[in-house]
Parts: sequence; C-alpha cells; structure tokens
Amino acid sequence: MSMRKSAPQSRPLTVDDLEQMPDDGRRYELVDGRLEVTPAPLYPHTVIADRLLLVLHPQTPRGHNVSAAAGINFNADRTHHRIPDLCVIPRADRSAAHLTRPPLLAVEIVSRSTVFTDHHTKRAEYAKFGIESYWIIDPNLEEIGIMELRLDGDQYRTANQAFGRELFQTDAPFPYRLVPHWLLADCDDWEDHVLGGEPGR
Repeated sequence: MSMRKSAPQSRPLTVDDLEQMPDDGRRYELVDGRLEVTPAPLYPHTVIADRLLLVLHPQTPRGHNVSAAAGINFNADRTHHRIPDLCVIPRADRSAAHLTRPPLLAVEIVSRSTVFTDHHTKRAEYAKFGIESYWIIDPNLEEIGIMELRLDGDQYRTANQAFGRELFQTDAPFPYRLVPHWLLADCDDWEDHVLGGEPGR
C-alpha cells in the first residue's frame, strides 16, 4: 500500500464510525481511537495478495479460512482496529462482523511508505494481541522477500526468511511452502513454480 495519513477528529472513534466511511477502496483502521487512512493498494500489492491467497488456501486444513482484509478489533471498546492484508483463522471465528480473537497467522505486504509500520508498529501490536505467526512480505527489496516472525513470550523472533527463488517453508501455524519470486513474477505459469516444483508437476 502507498501513503498513509491520520485524519483529524474530536473524539476517539470506534468501529461503528468506520461504517460511515465511503466505499472508495481505501483502508480505514483505528489506533487508540484515531483514524488512519491508507490509499487503495497499487497493482503489485494486489497481485501478491491474490496469488498468496491462492497458494495458501489449498495448503490450509479444513475448518480454517484464508481471509483477505479481515478486520480485527484489538480491544473491548473497539477503538483499535487493524486489517491485515491476509490472515488465517478458524472458520468459527468468522461468526461476527469483525474478528475479536487473534488469527493464527497475519500477513502484511510492505510498501515503501509502510516499512516502519509493518516492521515496527504492527509488529508490536500483533505481538501484544497474541498473534502467534506474522509474515512480512517485502517486494521493494532487490529480490522480493518473506520474513516469518513467531511469538516468543510477549515479542516476536525471526524464525525464517526467504528471498527471490529461495524456497520458504514453515510448520506454523500449518505446513506451508512457497517461493517468493513467483508471487510477483510477470508470467502465466507462476503456479507451476510457486511451490518449488518443476513446471508441470
């Protein structure tokens, strides 16, 4: 996503106020009752998100969903609300309008303007909320990279990284594998390569 700004306001906002926001493609989040507005994602961001959804879905056990842009309420007064690019959740947790329990996995796709937020702000917030696994995908490096963070006590530790054509594998929250390069490669046969296999396999 590109550019971020906070809108001025006279009182702490809740998720009820978000229902009044225009359906304009932008992302509206709350941080301690303060509104943060992010413009609609650029095309490379949507390519990565769409492909990652397709890659993770068949690798995710039944009874769970891979969800794009699912809103999460971090506190009871609903003044802290984040929307990860993707998350993996037990299907039963989708019974409410917004998630209220930590997803098993949260994924953020970095833009040049969200480097600090994704690597520091959200890292701290997601750890405090108890999200066990957090992936940061960065297409702005020399080669697209994925970093896996796992909760260790009250903070994250780096558990795994892969760049470009390296194979990324993890067992948390489930066994997943993918090759980062193919999440953004400009080709028609990316699905033949994204799991690390040879074309046609």
